[in-house]
This record gives sequence, structure tokens and C-alpha cells, in this order.
Amino acid sequence: MTERQHIVEVRPEGTLEVLSRQEIERLRATGEGSLNELFRRCALAVLNVGETTDDTREVLERYHDFRIGIVQQDRGIKLALTNPPGAAFVDGEMIRGTRELLFAVLRDVVFTESEVTCSARFDLAAGDGITNAVFHILRNAGVLRTHVDPDIVVCWGGHSIRRDEYDYTKEVGYELGLRELNVCTGCGAGAMKGPMKGAAIGHAKQRVRNGRYIGLTEPGIIAAESPNPIVNELVILPDMEKRLEAFVRMAHAIIIFPGGVGTAEEILFLLGILLHPDNAEIPVPLILTGPESSRPYLERVDAFIGATLGREAQQRYRIIIGDAGAVAAAAIAGVRRVQEHRQSRHDAYFYNWNLHIDHEFQQPFKATHETMAALDLRRDQPPARLAAHLRRAFSGVVSGNIREEGIRAIEAHGPFELRGDAGVMKQLDELLAAFVAQQRMRLPGKRYEPCYRVVV
Repeated sequence: MTERQHIVEVRPEGTLEVLSRQEIERLRATGEGSLNELFRRCALAVLNVGETTDDTREVLERYHDFRIGIVQQDRGIKLALTNPPGAAFVDGEMIRGTRELLFAVLRDVVFTESEVTCSARFDLAAGDGITNAVFHILRNAGVLRTHVDPDIVVCWGGHSIRRDEYDYTKEVGYELGLRELNVCTGCGAGAMKGPMKGAAIGHAKQRVRNGRYIGLTEPGIIAAESPNPIVNELVILPDMEKRLEAFVRMAHAIIIFPGGVGTAEEILFLLGILLHPDNAEIPVPLILTGPESSRPYLERVDAFIGATLGREAQQRYRIIIGDAGAVAAAAIAGVRRVQEHRQSRHDAYFYNWNLHIDHEFQQPFKATHETMAALDLRRDQPPARLAAHLRRAFSGVVSGNIREEGIRAIEAHGPFELRGDAGVMKQLDELLAAFVAQQRMRLPGKRYEPCYRVVV
């Protein structure tokens, strides 16, 4: 007996209502690695709002019969969804916010494929070309606003955090909202959702009716971190490195909450950039924070940074524990410093063009057993270069934890091996062990099988 299929047609609302014939043809072509498959996976993540798993493969297998097609009409396009997740609908109608994010996915997938990946418009082998490509993706998405004072606070942190840590992220978000600051996160759950939720309440009390809750993600991670319902501006960057660059170029201040290996990757990416001599005078306000119960976590991360990257790296951030108001006050003071600095130099508020990012931080890193074993994890090299390799190590662990290709590689060949000098490897092993003990590698209740092995 043929399985019954449930098909829903959805029209766009104010975004990407027209596609060229060539774009439609490419979207309709199916198969592994096709644009259609990429669109299907990203669309599934948006439709699957409220998902509680962080296993990409589990999500894809559960909705293996989900399909998405393009219906071309004289007056525009529609999307035909076959067997979509029920969480996207209420009383048979797609939730409006979900529909907006669905077409944001279409917009970014089409633009990136036609204007970035398959075009000679940007030289993706050069640093300036990558920075320019990131700018155009963000501009096409409409998230770069001119004639607006700096007000974007990027918040990083884990999707799997304790309840008290989540409540604290909401408190900080609330204080940011009261100061009429906007929030940008990785768009998922936990520390990516809490600041947005708190800011929405702060904005409501201040009668801010155009609050911005910006989510930046990428295809390899979106299924494991589906956009939370508060996101009202979603952008999908082509890969993790361009996503991280988008964060730091858009940010007017950055707040980092407790997290796991993904958060460690973000911290090392940013510190590696800030340690470059060309960035010494560029203000990038950075605050590490959490509730009092997170003090051991914050102190452990701080000790790891000091032992591997040195005192100079530690001086690029502040640690504030258990005081949401102080965090928000420090953030807005930092935002004002950024405004004064850029105003004095006639720099753009909406995109930090002058921040130097070494090509080593921009090149996409694909975690394989060979690339992970080849990482240079030694202390006797410039701190910025060590940060780049440590960032890739954490990126590989993220891949082995939640990305489909990483999970399959671990199943086929065993854990990734990380090698380096004894001092760095001891620090790395202890930090990863602490993440495991604190259940920061997986959602609570799930047994964690390490996807890595530290070798001295």
C-alpha cells in the first residue's frame, strides 16, 4: 500500500516572490549534494521549530519523506511541502513567523548559489573576496541598516545549558532590551534563545516595536540548532567560517554565556582575530558571563585561554559573574566606545570593514581524521596561529558530535585524534573532559560517546 502524502502549498510574504527559470531548474534538480537537497535540509530545520534533539542525522531520518518543490505561476512562486513537520502549523495554517523564515532560507540558498558559489563575482581564495561575499549576503538579506546608531549585541553560548544558566541569559537579554539594544545569536536554543526572549520583554516595556532578533546560521549546523521562534531576521551563511565572520563584522559588542565546544570555537575565533597587531586599537567589547553557579566553568575557560594563548588574550575580555545589569551596562558602554571610534574615523556602523581577519580564520575547515590529526597544537608559535588551530580542533569536535558527515566519519573510522605538545594537550584534554562532565556536549539525559582522542 502506498503511503499517504500530505502536501501543503505556501506562498511567500514580501520576500523573494520571483525566481528566474534557471534558478527554478537548479532548485528542482534532486540528488545528493544538489541545491534542492541543501534547501530541503535547511527548510526542514526552520519548519521543525521546537525540536529537542541536537543530532542532525536523527532529524533527517525522522523526516526522510519530507520534500519541497517549487510551483511556478504567472504571478509568482509557491512552495509545495510534502509531509512537513506539524509544529510549523496551527489550525492547518503555517505560522507566519515560520513562513517568513522559510522564505528567508530560499532567499539565502538561491543568492549564495547563484551569486557567490557559482559565480566569479567574488574571489573566495582571497581574504578581501571572502569579506566582500559575507557583506553581500548580509546586505541581500536586509540585515545591514544604514543611518542607525550602533545597537547590535552578539550573544554566544551553548544550546545545552542548565536551567539556571538559561534563566540568566534571559535576565541579561531583558537588561539589553531595556537599554534598547538589539540581539544577534546563532538562532538556536539555550543561550541563543534566552537573550532574545529577555530582550523582547525589555523592548515591550520600552515600547520598542521594531526590536531585532537576528539569527545567523549555516547549513551544516542548522538541523541540530533549529531557529527559535523569536528570530525575526534569519540569515544562512555558506559555512561556519563565513558565519563567524558575519558575527564579528556586525557586532557592536559581544557577550559569551556558558556553552560547550561550539562556544569554545567561537571564543578562539574571536581571540585569534583580536590578537593580530592590526586590531590592537579597534574596540570590540567582549564580556564572558554566567550566573554564580557557572563560576567554575568561566574560570576553567579563562585558565585554558591563559595557559594556551597567554595574558594578552585574557586582557581582551571582561568576566562578569551573576550580575545581568552590570553586563548590560558594560555592553552599552562598549557600544558607545565603538560608535565614537568609528565616527572619528568615518567608518561604517553597520559592518566592521577595518577589522583584519587572517585568511587562516576564513578558509573553511572540513573535519576529517587526516585534517584533525594534522592540526598544529603546539605552544611554540604565535598565539594567533595557535588560536586558529585550536579553533579548528573544537570545530572538528562539533562536527563529530552533531553534523551528519562528522557522525558518519566517526562511526566508520573511530574517534578523531588530536596531537600536540604535552602542555597544550593537557589543557585541551581537561577542558573537554569538563565539558563532558557538565553535560555540555549533548542535551541532558543523553549518554555522550567522545568523538575525539587526545594524543600526546
